[in-house]
Amino acid sequence: MDIQQIDRGSVKFIRAFDTVEQIQDWWANNPMAIGCAFVGRSNVGKSSLINSLFGSKTAKTSKTPGRTQKINIFTFSLTKDPEHKVYYLYDLPGYGHAQVNKSMGKNWKEIMNSFFYFINGKTLLLNLQDARHPNQKVDQQFYQYINPELIDIFLVFNKIDKLKKQKEKAALNKLKPQLLKEYKAMTQIFFASAESKEGVPPLEQSLISFLHGKEL
Repeated sequence: MDIQQIDRGSVKFIRAFDTVEQIQDWWANNPMAIGCAFVGRSNVGKSSLINSLFGSKTAKTSKTPGRTQKINIFTFSLTKDPEHKVYYLYDLPGYGHAQVNKSMGKNWKEIMNSFFYFINGKTLLLNLQDARHPNQKVDQQFYQYINPELIDIFLVFNKIDKLKKQKEKAALNKLKPQLLKEYKAMTQIFFASAESKEGVPPLEQSLISFLHGKEL
């Protein structure tokens, strides 16, 4: 039996938000929108992983951390779906970059506060962390910042291919029970690599399962 996948040819950019009013209007007008949002520390490889899942030209990659300061919204569909249902992808600005100036930092806080305050219960949050530097202080602060009762989270340790030693992988795997206990909103943990595509297929299937579950 063929496995359902994200239809990479269906992904379309629809708009970008950088004001509180735009975000409030979006959630007010789309309360039943089913989708997923990607967020993580700056330079964690978020855009690259999005491109691995949704197509190589979906998110713009940059060598300058903290460059993205808008919430970019895309629509996408799944293969083998006779109803051609539309889902939403939210590419959120990275957090924790020290060189972002004060005005940009203030704007980030305002739009992110609004996004997570008004977010519906049908949007999965994928929190990306660097497998080489897991659970940094800014990551911990992010989990303190969000409301776990309103959000389902997949934690994705990206750049797993950069861990060359077995003891490094073992140490990261050993961290899983602690994180699942500490962060109540987190439901699953994945190890992945946007570069080698390791771990991307199971992440994609779990994402699709979430989308189907929210259709009920």
